[in-house]
Amino acid sequence: MAHVAAWKKDLVQDLKDLMGSYKTVAIVRVDDIPGIQLMQIRAKLRDRMRFKVAKKSLIRLALEGLKDEREGIDKLSGTVDGQAAVLGTDLNPFTLFKILKDNMQPMAAKGGEKAPFDIVIEAGETSFPAGPIVGEFGKVGIPASIVKGKVVIKKNVTPVKEGGVISRDLAQMLAKLEIFPFNAGVQIGGAWENGQFYSPADLDIDMDAYKQNLTAAAQMAFNLAVYAAYMTPQTAVPLLAKARSEALNLAVHAGIMNDESKELILSKAYGNMLALAGLLTAEAKDDDLKALLGNATAASAAAPVEEAAAPAEAAPPKEEEEEVSEEDAIGGLGALFG
Repeated sequence: MAHVAAWKKDLVQDLKDLMGSYKTVAIVRVDDIPGIQLMQIRAKLRDRMRFKVAKKSLIRLALEGLKDEREGIDKLSGTVDGQAAVLGTDLNPFTLFKILKDNMQPMAAKGGEKAPFDIVIEAGETSFPAGPIVGEFGKVGIPASIVKGKVVIKKNVTPVKEGGVISRDLAQMLAKLEIFPFNAGVQIGGAWENGQFYSPADLDIDMDAYKQNLTAAAQMAFNLAVYAAYMTPQTAVPLLAKARSEALNLAVHAGIMNDESKELILSKAYGNMLALAGLLTAEAKDDDLKALLGNATAASAAAPVEEAAAPAEAAPPKEEEEEVSEEDAIGGLGALFG
């Protein structure tokens, strides 16, 4: 039987203790992150999560050893790749992903990497004075010339397309132009919470679009509840207002006189009388009726002017709604994958 070093056993136990102490466990990659930057990230997030870097084989052993205690956690084994670390936190996976994504920092190319997107150099004046840098630009396919003592890039150019290899010379020129094609930071390979496994694609949520969709869904549900006469604390007032309006409308059209409808019924009758009088010939109208019709015509003509001049009616104040933090909102996304 092969001898296993004591330090390896201790490290596996440490990893198991870490993964067993938090609600959320994630496997993250820390490849290509400069040591100083990784230390800064760990220091910044220390109060919210804990990292532990280890060999891939030891991380897989620790996950295998926990599968009976934490159902489904062994699914993280398939995400252990590159320079890996175990991360434990009590944050939900969606919040964790967003925090790590927000802490990404731009990183310059070193040369030899594949371009993550088309790298476009735009035409225009640079900050470089005239000198041999013009030839360096030309060497990597960037047309440049000297104009009034300044180096000017003559046209837009794409020296490398997405998936193409960035040469060392081009990487140096991109750094001089302050073009940083990569993001450095802790990247989630997979996360586990309460028996549920999440891939990065599951966690990369557009929160603005999510909030808009949630708001639209709430509005449509509210409208449906009102039109279906489904009584809830939220729909009670609109439903009662709708019922009152419909009852008053019915009373007016049916001629049912009460304190609410009498003025509307009389106004309607008066309007009908004027409309009927307007159909009479001039000989059939006495002076009083002509005066009434004249006043009604004048009032009708003046009404739009008066309405336009009237001050706008103040909108009723909205009830204060309880604000929901983005962290609480993002936490609810876990229900979508339950």
